[in-house]
Amino acid sequence: MTHPHNESPVNPLPPAVAALFLLVLGIEAMFSLGARGFVGGPGAVGWRLAAVQQYAFSGEIFDFMVETGRWSLEHLFRFVAYPFVHATFTHALVSGVMLLALGKMVGEVIGNLAMVAIFFVSAIGGALLYALAMDDPQPLIGAFPPVYGLIGGFTYLLWVRIGMMGGPQIRAFGLIGVLLLIQLIFGLFFGGGNDWVADVGGFVTGFVLCIVLVPGGFTRLRNWLRRD
Repeated sequence: MTHPHNESPVNPLPPAVAALFLLVLGIEAMFSLGARGFVGGPGAVGWRLAAVQQYAFSGEIFDFMVETGRWSLEHLFRFVAYPFVHATFTHALVSGVMLLALGKMVGEVIGNLAMVAIFFVSAIGGALLYALAMDDPQPLIGAFPPVYGLIGGFTYLLWVRIGMMGGPQIRAFGLIGVLLLIQLIFGLFFGGGNDWVADVGGFVTGFVLCIVLVPGGFTRLRNWLRRD
């Protein structure tokens, strides 16, 4: 038995969560330090812009691939690379903090590999919805779509838990409702782009994928549907 004095006062992060967080903040630190001339020399000032051009998801490039049928690996890589390129340090920091919180909650329940699957598949789902629903030339960057995928996974887990306790399962959607309301208010007062569409796509993807990844998920969903 572990002695209480030997226990860590902080619950350890799942390794995959820590790795994704370090990757997001590490890349951002490189861009920020380079822009200030601390690393990389004069050419480092343009590292962020070069990364956006090379790794951001582009709806126009996606349309070109659909129209021509030319699915190059270089452009397909953008589906999973864009979450690691951010517009500013604050953008990356907020994404990273949300990744830590949601990744820990989801990863501790469904495991490291499943959490990573939700992260990257939600990034793809968010980008696809952004490309299909919006005709926006603005490139998509940042980890918010896959983070919203983790919110979707967390929402499903909470939905199941509330259902097992006999409570109103609509409460599980409170977090996503609040976040979307904040985005709406922020957009009305300060302006904003259409990247919220990718966030919604990430959320839906994460929610649905968690049904597959949680043991017994299909059975729970079937029983819930048959209940009516």
